[in-house]
Amino acid sequence: MDIALGLLVIVAVVCAGSAAGRKLNIPVPLLLVLAGVAGSFLPFIPQVELNPELVLVGLLPPLLYAAAFRTSLFDFKTNRRSIALLSVGYVIFGTLAVGLVVWWLFPEIPLAAAFALGAVVAPPDAVAATAIARKVGMPRRIVNILEGESLVNDATALVCLRAAVAAIAGSVSALDVAGGFVVAAGGGLAVGLAVAYVLTEIRKRISNVAINTSTSLMAPFVAFLPAEAIHASGVLAVVVTGLVMGTKAPSMPNGAARQSARSNWDTVQFLLENAVFLLIGLQVRTIIDSVQDDSLGAGRVWLGCAVILLAVLLLRPVWVFPATYLPRLIPSVQRADPAPPWQFPAIVSWAGMRGVVTLAAVLTLPGDLEHRDVLVLAAMVVVAGTLVLQGFTLPALVRALGLPGPDRREDALNQASLMQLATAAGMERLEQLRRESDPPEVMDMLRRRTQERGLAAWERLGRSSAEAATPSQRYAQLRMAMLEAERDKVLELRRGGDFAHEVLSEVLERLDVEESMLDASLHELESAEEGGGGEGLSQPGGVCDHLTAAMPSPVPDGPSCDGCEREGTTPVHLRMCLACGNVGCCDSSAGRHASRHFKETGHPVMRSIEPGEEWRWCYVDDLLG
Repeated sequence: MDIALGLLVIVAVVCAGSAAGRKLNIPVPLLLVLAGVAGSFLPFIPQVELNPELVLVGLLPPLLYAAAFRTSLFDFKTNRRSIALLSVGYVIFGTLAVGLVVWWLFPEIPLAAAFALGAVVAPPDAVAATAIARKVGMPRRIVNILEGESLVNDATALVCLRAAVAAIAGSVSALDVAGGFVVAAGGGLAVGLAVAYVLTEIRKRISNVAINTSTSLMAPFVAFLPAEAIHASGVLAVVVTGLVMGTKAPSMPNGAARQSARSNWDTVQFLLENAVFLLIGLQVRTIIDSVQDDSLGAGRVWLGCAVILLAVLLLRPVWVFPATYLPRLIPSVQRADPAPPWQFPAIVSWAGMRGVVTLAAVLTLPGDLEHRDVLVLAAMVVVAGTLVLQGFTLPALVRALGLPGPDRREDALNQASLMQLATAAGMERLEQLRRESDPPEVMDMLRRRTQERGLAAWERLGRSSAEAATPSQRYAQLRMAMLEAERDKVLELRRGGDFAHEVLSEVLERLDVEESMLDASLHELESAEEGGGGEGLSQPGGVCDHLTAAMPSPVPDGPSCDGCEREGTTPVHLRMCLACGNVGCCDSSAGRHASRHFKETGHPVMRSIEPGEEWRWCYVDDLLG
């Protein structure tokens, strides 16, 4: 009963803290840590002991899998050198450097135990890095590097920790450590690839949504446990499985299973990653009380912990800046990857929050180790210090350095371009599959619905949320009101008892599916908001001769669509031909005068003349410029 009540309270606090953090615009992880710290000193809250096995086996695999599943394998490969230098190079450097600092501060602690603490505090936490980096709105490349680092660095740190613990118990050679790395990396990679292949093949053959989703939820443990059984890196196996399965997931059959898996993993990730921050705070009082009677003395212990925290904060930039710029002194590296501005390594240096894995790892140290409680307190100080100091100041640092996050306007434009290409591919396949016997009304319905979905993405451009709703937005608003009336009618009929429960449930489920699709479109952020520096327009098809030859042209004052004025229709967005300057309305407008102008004249390139937009579109090659 006590366990059930405790779990219920944790979930309730997580939900309440997350809602409060979003409302107050405070990073949720930091708010939950502070709530846990406050709770640990309340007399009516029982002492919560963090079981390291629960974290390292129960929480870490699903959290890493969820993060890896959402990480782009292509982005990971693009930034592999930076990720390797941080997740392997920096962790080894931090292990040795922090270990020497600890040994200098506390000579009474064995050197191997000092290195063990170094391994524990070296890796930034996967959950903290991802949660705060996305909240801050960093440039995507920095976020990709931090996510990639946090996925792999735990594997390196745990291998270093195993070597240090082995050295505490006896002797360990450099050859043993190197062999441990080889076995951990090679075995973890092999197990991860094998599990990803087997589970992917199984899920391809399962049409039942519940079984398919359950298989997905099993994946992190199916990868972790066999790898650990052969003394390989279970963490690396989970990451590899998540990266591969996340890359293959969109091409697998059964869209309902994919949607179900996403929904379930969103819930699992939300609960686990927020619960771990609450658990961190709840450990504070217990850890502080455990060092009160240590022979090293309270003053010396606290001063030493502060110096260790300072060392952790300073050692990261000491590694990151040289690791960023020294490899680029090699001409081939410089040509392939030009040096980023100094602000990039500055942000990466300061985005080094530690988390629950650090606490769980330090609790695995032998119970009879001399001054073990001091090492545990030092780990807690590093976790709390980095979360508070770096977590609270990181947003201000990003703003002060002038690093723009992703530009919503450019994201919306790239999304519209991608939808245009996808729509064109669908229409091409429709023409290939159509038969003479196909009813014309069916063909017209398919064309209309496909085109409307693509046009909805273009409608997001050009207007702020203060202006009138676009046709797609207005459609969603009206259809949502209709669905509410339809659901009310079904519920009214359910009370009458004239229809079977299964029939009613099926109808309600269909209404819910349609509402979920409309709800997503209604909650999309307007791309006309200012802000962000942008990362450039993506041009998957390249640049055509028409876009290259099209010359910039000034926008006329008070532009209007003459065709709409003649026909008495209202334009949604305005486009201007770059060959003759004709202004026409977009394809979401009733007249589609810009497209009609292209068909009548053959002028290939138009540009948007909506406020703040300068993008161009080639009608001939379907390319964005």
